[in-house]
Amino acid sequence: MKRLRVTAAATSVLLASAALGLSLSESASAATSICSKWGATTIQGKYVVMNNLWGAETAQCIDVTDTGFKITKADHNKATNGAPASYPAAYYGCHYKNCSPNTILPMPVSDSRFPKITTTSSMAYPSAGTWDAAYDIWFDPTARKDGQNTGAELMVWMNHQGPVQPSGSKVATVNLAGGTWDVWYGNIGWNVISYVRTSAATDMNFAVKTFFDDVVKRGYGQNSWYMTSIQVGFEPWIGGAGLDLKSFTVNTDGTVPTITPTEEPTEEPTEEPTEEPTDEPTVPSDGCSAVYKVTNQWAGGFQGEVTVTNDSAARINDWTVTWTWGGGQKVSQAWNATVTSQGSNVTARSLSHNSGLAAGTGTSFGFIGSGDASPAPSPVCAAS
Repeated sequence: MKRLRVTAAATSVLLASAALGLSLSESASAATSICSKWGATTIQGKYVVMNNLWGAETAQCIDVTDTGFKITKADHNKATNGAPASYPAAYYGCHYKNCSPNTILPMPVSDSRFPKITTTSSMAYPSAGTWDAAYDIWFDPTARKDGQNTGAELMVWMNHQGPVQPSGSKVATVNLAGGTWDVWYGNIGWNVISYVRTSAATDMNFAVKTFFDDVVKRGYGQNSWYMTSIQVGFEPWIGGAGLDLKSFTVNTDGTVPTITPTEEPTEEPTEEPTEEPTDEPTVPSDGCSAVYKVTNQWAGGFQGEVTVTNDSAARINDWTVTWTWGGGQKVSQAWNATVTSQGSNVTARSLSHNSGLAAGTGTSFGFIGSGDASPAPSPVCAAS
């Protein structure tokens, strides 16, 4: 059955049930093209990617890669005061009667593993069209594996373009997961809580508990509920071709996931952040610059992020960031860069998907560190 849209706002609708004919093909390799409304496939032996063309009859196609997908055709032209055309997405967990391979969801929020569940994603956006790019994380009073969830729909809007907004109305502004978010609340038969980033993000990494704790604090969710799925994708109203989920990961053992891990984690966060992120000075060097900030910290550890920007007038093909710790800190896990350490000296090198940067553009990578978050280092960037 369809998940009904009873408001004109954007909330992701998960329509791919067996009754609707969703078909899981073999795991995607190279670029698997899907154009059928309910077509889906698996990637990395862990996630499902679905076309999920639930709200329109216009054509939509996605090319599925080993790590995500890209919308290659989207002939949509929906009114922006109504529901979107679709929600093509990747997910971990259970979506109607279809569960991703080897998932541990549904999971009680009270489970000791829930605070350790983290997710990352990386996206690219076209300049045309009207759309949002968002996580859609679902909660139910029961361990539901089929049908409509009736607890809470937690949306995390990384970016949007055009005159679209979430369900309900704005109720607050908060600082969470290294960003500032407008909080929207509505009820369409279940609670819809949307966190809309006040500045667009292409990359995200966060613990689901960070946002759900805020949902519970506001009275929109309960710790007795179950989390059933973690999804990320796009809601297009007009156009949408070019929307690109470059990567998506979910990790359930407390580490921040990475597609190409460089080290095994040695210590994981166990507490919520105690301070807001702090930006450190930018140190330009050899055509690029690096900005370091702490996005999360706890007793004995912290999470950091470094943003790399091409400051030159020409494209750079590779970048390397180096810094020296001043307090005995160590990197135990990293993502979106190959990070190595020798004593107190740290070197981070670009990966194939983020090495090339056009003039004036940037990317970011993150890491888990052991020890105190301060003193903060001053990273130096070199480009080639």
